[in-house]
Amino acid sequence: RIGMVLNDKSAKALNKANILVLGVAYKADIKDLRESPALDVVKLLEDQGAAVTYNDPFVPEFSWDGRTYKSKKLTARLMQKADVTVVVTNHSTYNYQWIVDNAQLVFDTRNATKKVVKNRNKIVRL
Repeated sequence: RIGMVLNDKSAKALNKANILVLGVAYKADIKDLRESPALDVVKLLEDQGAAVTYNDPFVPEFSWDGRTYKSKKLTARLMQKADVTVVVTNHSTYNYQWIVDNAQLVFDTRNATKKVVKNRNKIVRL
């Protein structure tokens, strides 16, 4: 679905797209990765040729599927570089209005952007 949204909204393919995943923890505001859907999301995106980075204030680093991932600092530049920002875990520490304001496109899997008032046209919900 992320690939379809990216193609539809930005006329870009998932292959070689820059994807920023927000939140890799199993649920909001914890550091537990066990059974996190984000792990599958990252793997599926990478299998389709996307370049995936992530930010999670609770998970600074993790190793999975033979690779080590490190959380990137959430900056306006990082957001603008991503073709699509995917909200996988809805941490309460995220400022979703700021995220939407700075992202090119937001794919929200958790309805985390429900209170966002500006730039709602950038949001696609699962």
